[in-house]
Amino acid sequence: MSDVRVRAFGAYSPRLRIDAESFREAWGHFEAAGVETKAVPEADEDALTMGVEAARRALDAAGVDADEVEYLSFATTTPPMAESDLTARLTSLLGVPTTATTLTMTGSTRAGAQALDAALDAGPWGDGVGLVVAADCPTGAPDSAVEHAAGAAGVAAVVGGDGPGVVRDRASHVEPFPGTRFRGAGSDETTELGVTSYDRKSFETAIRGAVDGLGPVGDVDAAAVQSPNGKLPYRVTGALGVDAERVAAADTVGTLGDTGAASALLGAAKAFDDGADRVLLAAYGSGAGANAMVLDGDVPTRCALDGDVDLSYPEYLRRRGEITADEPDGGGAYVSVPSWKRTIPQRHRLIAGRCPSCDALNFPPEGACRECHDRPDDYKTVRLPGTGTVEGVTTIAQGGAPPEFVEQQSKSGPFVSAVVALDGPAGDETVSVPTQVLAPGESAVEIGDRTEAVTRRIYRQEGVIRYGFKMRPVETDG
Repeated sequence: MSDVRVRAFGAYSPRLRIDAESFREAWGHFEAAGVETKAVPEADEDALTMGVEAARRALDAAGVDADEVEYLSFATTTPPMAESDLTARLTSLLGVPTTATTLTMTGSTRAGAQALDAALDAGPWGDGVGLVVAADCPTGAPDSAVEHAAGAAGVAAVVGGDGPGVVRDRASHVEPFPGTRFRGAGSDETTELGVTSYDRKSFETAIRGAVDGLGPVGDVDAAAVQSPNGKLPYRVTGALGVDAERVAAADTVGTLGDTGAASALLGAAKAFDDGADRVLLAAYGSGAGANAMVLDGDVPTRCALDGDVDLSYPEYLRRRGEITADEPDGGGAYVSVPSWKRTIPQRHRLIAGRCPSCDALNFPPEGACRECHDRPDDYKTVRLPGTGTVEGVTTIAQGGAPPEFVEQQSKSGPFVSAVVALDGPAGDETVSVPTQVLAPGESAVEIGDRTEAVTRRIYRQEGVIRYGFKMRPVETDG
């Protein structure tokens, strides 16, 4: 048993949903057993942005500030870029110290559980904490079981030397079962050979081996099992030593779809969110391998897993990029990577500046002061809280987007561009900035609406994804 405890879970899924019936109408069949609806990432969402959302919720649930994080791991099978250290951007977006130990795990849907397992071995960190983040948005060929099941979500766990979540036992098991699920080099689509009995044997053998390594598990309130679809987890109840009711208590695949590397941890977060005190976690990765552990305790959670925007199948294909336009020839406003790098503190963490001459708030903190027009050598840096009020708003309709935003508009449709008065740190001053405001579905954004900052993809240029803040209407999300 590790000395490191789980202090909190956070979870997030996109608000977009598509149901099984939409696939049946399009294809005449639906191959994802047990999946009723699934979450779909918006055009400006990916594994990194979902991971940020989940991590912020986990830190909030734990009552921990990002600057207390000394260890950060990120797990995904769908990294937004095939080669790039995503933890560098994750630390910047969250405000985690640049000296934190970081780890990226990928290549297997059990990567989330492996990341948690590694964190339990790495800590404790004195007064600091570890942060484990897993997020995924797999895809497959349009008429495939993988694609029909493929969902999207992020989950995060704060771990440290104290906390209510005790990890009682841990074990892992590997055994070669090639061909059950894989993605070739250079491909974005996951595939499988589809040999049903072989797939089931691989799943059961790996999970049974890991669970057997735990010794007697005893009674649990829920079993958070890797869920490529809604049927496989129930086929291993014997291997888990639990009944179907315990598997159902941690089910997320029915409403979110297959969430890949986030699946098992997400099930655990849901179970604790619903009041479970003892959870068996069993993660599986094709190839094949499994991790299992038992978590005890009243673990606090902050989960946002509800969807409220339903997509038609053509709208879904647009989000996938199957029927969309790319940036037109000539490109948009060119911002070099070095220039973008200089603005990262503002774009990632809303770092503003105070004029040393008149104390006015400036965003970004550069050039002439907006009030006294002096040009100070250095502004005093100030972090804004990330809330604000809409001062002016317009909708950018089809054909009206700047070239760098054409791909987003092609996938998502018209978007809202606004001037938002960002609140100052003391709440008695504001500074205005242009930004997008995310309006779900047919929701309108009006002058006077309160908003909060979220991390999203801004655009891709020179092959590099640019991340930054956008705003969304303030609401209660759990």
